[in-house]
Amino acid sequence: MNNLYGPKQLIDSMRTVRKNTIQIAEDIPEKDYNYRPTPESRSVAETLAHIAFLSQADRQIHGDQRLLSLEGFNFGELIKESEAKEKHPRTKSDIVALLRTEGEQWCDWIATFSDAVFAEQVRMPGGASKARFEMLLGTKEHEMHHRAQLMVIERLLGIVPHLTRNRQPAREKAAV
Repeated sequence: MNNLYGPKQLIDSMRTVRKNTIQIAEDIPEKDYNYRPTPESRSVAETLAHIAFLSQADRQIHGDQRLLSLEGFNFGELIKESEAKEKHPRTKSDIVALLRTEGEQWCDWIATFSDAVFAEQVRMPGGASKARFEMLLGTKEHEMHHRAQLMVIERLLGIVPHLTRNRQPAREKAAV
């Protein structure tokens, strides 16, 4: 049996996920980019920048250093660097452009990996191992997690999320 979900499907699905994230970024007015649901949470702009920069951790772990173990990896430093990038002031158009370019660069980069690289096992802190492919799939899952947060924020701001708007005509037709 062929792989049902492999690198091609990951790349295609990541492009779909990013397209939907960009739509949310476009739907939220720039005046609301500083909105944060609680004082300690990320603002809309910070959340979108965080999403855009997720791929840079992948490049460090699976590309530049191609780590075989995350034992002793300095996650605190990675988080500190990420937070500094997120807090850098950007316009809405800058953030949307960053989402586009970083997302496409990640997909193009992943497309260069061989099956052997995807299958490599990386030791996690505590001793368990994960295939690189599973870890890279986690990047898409991470984005979807934050995108869900942004959809709740849209509701708090009085915006109907685009996925809901796209289903409304079918719901209205079914109700008749």
